[in-house]
Amino acid sequence: MDERLAPETIVDGRYRVVERIGSGGMADVYRAEDLQLGRDVALKILHRRFSEDEEFVERFRREASSAAGLQHPNVVSVYDRGAWDGTYYIAMEHVEGQTLKQVVHGTNPPAPQDPATAVELAIQILRAAKFAHKRGVIHRDLKPHNVIVDGEGRAKVTDFGIALAGVSDMTQTGSIMGTAQYLSPEQAQGHPVTGQSDLYAIGVILFELLTGRIPFDGDSAVTIALKQVNEPATPPSAYNPAVGPDLDAVVLRALEKDPARRFADADAFIAALEQVAERLASGSAGSTGVTSVAGAAVATAYGLPPAETGLSQHTQVSGAIPQVSAYDGYAYPTTAPPEAPQDDRGSRRWWVALLAGLLVAAAIVGGLLLLGGDKVTVPQVVGVDEASAVTRLRADGFNTDITTKNDPNAPKGQVIGQIPNGGTQADKGSTVTLTVSDGPGNATVPRVVGQGRNAATKALREAGFLVREETAFSAEIGENRVISVEPGQGESLEKGSTVTITVSEGAERAAVPNVVDQNRDDAETTLEDAGFTVSVREQESDEEVGTVLAQNPAGGTSRPKGSRVTITVAKEAEEVDVPDVTGQTSAEATAALSGAGFTVVPREQEVDSPDQDGVVLAQDPKDGKLRKGQRVTITVGAFSPDLNPDPTPTPTPTPTATP
Repeated sequence: MDERLAPETIVDGRYRVVERIGSGGMADVYRAEDLQLGRDVALKILHRRFSEDEEFVERFRREASSAAGLQHPNVVSVYDRGAWDGTYYIAMEHVEGQTLKQVVHGTNPPAPQDPATAVELAIQILRAAKFAHKRGVIHRDLKPHNVIVDGEGRAKVTDFGIALAGVSDMTQTGSIMGTAQYLSPEQAQGHPVTGQSDLYAIGVILFELLTGRIPFDGDSAVTIALKQVNEPATPPSAYNPAVGPDLDAVVLRALEKDPARRFADADAFIAALEQVAERLASGSAGSTGVTSVAGAAVATAYGLPPAETGLSQHTQVSGAIPQVSAYDGYAYPTTAPPEAPQDDRGSRRWWVALLAGLLVAAAIVGGLLLLGGDKVTVPQVVGVDEASAVTRLRADGFNTDITTKNDPNAPKGQVIGQIPNGGTQADKGSTVTLTVSDGPGNATVPRVVGQGRNAATKALREAGFLVREETAFSAEIGENRVISVEPGQGESLEKGSTVTITVSEGAERAAVPNVVDQNRDDAETTLEDAGFTVSVREQESDEEVGTVLAQNPAGGTSRPKGSRVTITVAKEAEEVDVPDVTGQTSAEATAALSGAGFTVVPREQEVDSPDQDGVVLAQDPKDGKLRKGQRVTITVGAFSPDLNPDPTPTPTPTPTATP
C-alpha cells in the first residue's frame, strides 16, 4: 500500500504537507507548513510497519525527546513530535541545501573536495558531535546522508538522537547497506557504542570528502562490516595527491580499530584538524606522493610504527593506480595491483626492477649503519601539549629546550614548532628545541548586541574569537539581529575562545483566535492566553452589553505574539432628551432630531391650509428621554390645491349698455 501523503494533507491539525523531499528505511520526509507558527518544517512520518512495534515506537519517542534538547548551529533542531493517523511523526527544522552525499556524488565521477573545504566541513560536524556528546546523546548513524550543507556553507547534522530507533540490523534487507559503510568496528561487533563510535564515522566522512570514495567497500553489509573490523584503512593521499601526510595521519587515527587509539573526544579531533587547516592556509601543508617517506611521516605523527598507518607494502613500493568500481549507484576508486607480466622479457624486466630496488634499500640501510648506531628518529610532537612532548622526547633519549611565542591560532602550552623536525634522524642525547605557544593573548568582547548576525560574527572573529550561534524568539529585537552575547560585551577574554551570540528569529507567531460574539472577559482571556495584547473600544448597540461586535485583525490570521488585537464591544446606548419640533418645518425637525441621535420617521397628514404645508403638526414621543438611535415619528402637513378649491366665487363682469 502506498503510504505517501498527498500535498495539502493536514497532519495532526497543524502541519500542511507541501511536497515529499526524501525517504529512508524508517520514514518519509516532507516539507510542510506549520499552520500555527507560519514556518516551513521537515516532517518525518514513521512507516506504518514500525508503528505497530511498541518497543520501537517508545525508543523513537524517547530519542526524539533527547534530540529536541539539542539547540546548536550545526544541529538540525527538532521542534515537535506526536501521533497521527495510526503512525508517528517528528517536526524538524527545514534546511535548504544539499546533503554531503549530494555534494560529493552530484557529479560523475564523484568530485573530491579540496582539503581545506573537507577539513572545515568535518570540523563543523565535530562541533555538533561535541555538543551532543556533552549532553549524553550519541548519534550512532553519522553519514553524509545525515549532514545538510546550506547556502552559506554551514553543515547541519540531522537525526541526532533518533538513530537508536533505527539501530543497525545486519539481517534487515536494505536498511544497513548505507549505514555499514560508516559503521565503527565496535558497532559491527555488537559492542557498546561511545562517542568514539561517532568520531570513527566522521573519519569515514572526511575520507570520503577527500577522495570521493569510502575506505571500505563490499558486495554486502556483512562484507563491509568485516572489513571495518579487520582491514586497515588506506591513507587518503593514495587517491588524492593533494592530501598531505599530516592530514593522512589525522584521518588514520580517527579510523583506528580500537576506540582507545582514536582521538579522546571531539575536542581533540577538532584541535588536530585546526592545526592542519592552519598549515593549509599558510601553504605549508604540501602534498606528497604515497611513498615510504610519506608512510614514515604518517607513522611518526602519532608515534606509530609504519605497519600501523594502513600503508600496505604494495602501496608504498608500487604506487598503484586507483581504478573504478560501482557500488550503490556511485563510482568509487579502488586500488588494483599491477597486471601480471605478459612475456618473458616483461618478467625479466620485473626481476631486474625488483633487484635494483633491493640493492637501493640495502645501500640505504648500510649507509645508516655506517653513520653510527646512535642515530634515532626524532618524534613528531608539534600539535601536542608541552608536558606530553617533553615526556615523549625524553623517553626516546633526547634533551629538550623550550622557547615560547605568542600564537593567535594555538592554545597556551601547545607545541607549535620543533628543531630538528619530527621524522628526521638525530644523535641520541642531543637537544630538541621546542617552540611552545604562549597563547593568543586577550581581547575585549566587542559590542554587538542589536547588530545583524553577519556583522556581529565578523566583528567577533576580527577580535580573535570563535563564534557559536544560538537562536531565540524576540518581540523587541528584529529578526537576524543579536539579542545577547556570552561572555558579556566589554569583558576581556583569551583570543581563540568561543563567544556565543543569541540571534533573534523575530517575534514568535501564532494564529489569532476568533472572539466575535464572546463576552468581553472571555474574549480578553482567550487572546491573552494565545500571546496577544488586547485593546478595547466600545460602541453603542442594541446587542447585550459587553458582547464583542468585531475584532481587528480577524480570527484565524497569523500575527507575531505580543502584537495588539482590538475588539469592539457593545455598550448601552445613552438616553437623551427628545426635542419638541412641532411647528417647525420638516427639514428643521429632521435636522434637530438626527442631531440629537434619533432615527426620524416622517408621516404625512392632509391639511386644508397652505400655511400648514410641510410643517410638523405632531410628534411621537413629544417629550421625555430615549436612547440614541431610537425612533421619533413626526406628522407633517401636506396641502393639496386640487382637494381644497378656493371657496370665494369669481365675480361675473357687469355688462356695459351700448348707447
